[in-house]
Amino acid sequence: MHTYVKIYQFAASIGALEGYVYRKGSAEDFDLQALGIWIDNICQGYSHLEDDVLAEFHDDLDRTVGRALHSLVVALGTEHTFVIKLKSIIRDIKNMPVSADDFNKTKWFEK
Repeated sequence: MHTYVKIYQFAASIGALEGYVYRKGSAEDFDLQALGIWIDNICQGYSHLEDDVLAEFHDDLDRTVGRALHSLVVALGTEHTFVIKLKSIIRDIKNMPVSADDFNKTKWFEK
């Protein structure tokens, strides 16, 4: 599989996860079985991306995963397995957004 396809599929899964968990208030708001499989697949996909590829977009990945984590922590708590698994793919805690609503970044196509 071409690297661009891997990146697209991985990024689509992370972005969809961020949208799914956004501002959910409790565990009852989730299909926990499906969410667990989803997060496991994300972590597995992450482990199959080459380091040089990850280096190209990891700052943005940290921000997207960070926003998802903010939502998950509210709903599940800091010690939940899903939170711990997603934290494992964050490379630089300084890139973490301050909240699930922290979208303050200029897009690559904006001037």
